[in-house]
Amino acid sequence: MEEAQALNIAFYDTRSYDRDSFTDVNKTFLYNIDFFDFHLNEKTALTAKGYEVICVFVNDTINSKVIATLKECGVKLVALRCAGYNNVDLRAAAKAGIKVVRVPAYSPNAVAEHTVALLLSLTRKIPQAYIKTRSGNFSLNGLTGRNLNGLTACILGTGRIGKLTAEILSGFGMNIEVFDVVPDNEWAAFHGFKYVQLTQLFADADVLSLHCPLTEETKHVVNAQSLQLMKRDAVIINTGRGALIDSTALVNSLKKQTLGGAALDVYEEESKYFFDDWSVNIIRDDTLARLMTFPNVIITSHQAFLTTNALKAIATTTLENIKEFKAGAEELTNEVK
Repeated sequence: MEEAQALNIAFYDTRSYDRDSFTDVNKTFLYNIDFFDFHLNEKTALTAKGYEVICVFVNDTINSKVIATLKECGVKLVALRCAGYNNVDLRAAAKAGIKVVRVPAYSPNAVAEHTVALLLSLTRKIPQAYIKTRSGNFSLNGLTGRNLNGLTACILGTGRIGKLTAEILSGFGMNIEVFDVVPDNEWAAFHGFKYVQLTQLFADADVLSLHCPLTEETKHVVNAQSLQLMKRDAVIINTGRGALIDSTALVNSLKKQTLGGAALDVYEEESKYFFDDWSVNIIRDDTLARLMTFPNVIITSHQAFLTTNALKAIATTTLENIKEFKAGAEELTNEVK
């Protein structure tokens, strides 16, 4: 127990819910944790001095320069408290002898359920209805929605979250088409779902939901060309990664009314704005500001994961990852290489 107590961990980009969940779970591990509310990046990397382990989130920057500084500071482990790792230069980390671990699955139900909540809110115009009734306006003008039953939901990426989303939407009586570079044909056959080519996925979608990881191949998979394949009344839901969508192309499609709408929990350039209060400041990102003006666009601030269940799972897995590292395991269960 003394060895565990001696381990110092720096947590970056933390909020009250992070501090609460990790403090509670840490009662079992008894690590020395310091919570920082600022991002890890090239300007702040020197604050890692004196910590063997650092814990980061999706909008922290762990590029080659940051890795070099972390090595100088004596950091041996970067623990991601998320599933994605596209913000980490893995080659630089490996060269520096710094291990990287992640939380591969904390609560796929949380993200899948938020996806469906966004879809329902968008298609049934719940935000507009809420605003109207709050001001005493009970008129139904402008609130006409659309049945999901009988429409085609197309799921891009059939990992755990994508699969759960497909299964939930099938419960609405939707036809399900899916795409993944590594198809799970047994799962699809069991549920009566259909794997199709990517171009067909875009063309058939009444609802397109994005659940694939962000890689060089998937960056801007939703772009001007793929948007041209889509139906004029189709909607896009993104609870995956912001850069899966070319935001400029999305704005152009919405302006031309060649797309029915979009609900986004992530945004390509979100790191400056998401998780912070900008209500009394000017948003200088013209694309984000433009997206916020469309009545057929819903934006939530990367909250799909944010449930009590998921927070506990994230904290538990992250601290278990650190425990495994501290124990000297050669192969770490959730290591990213």
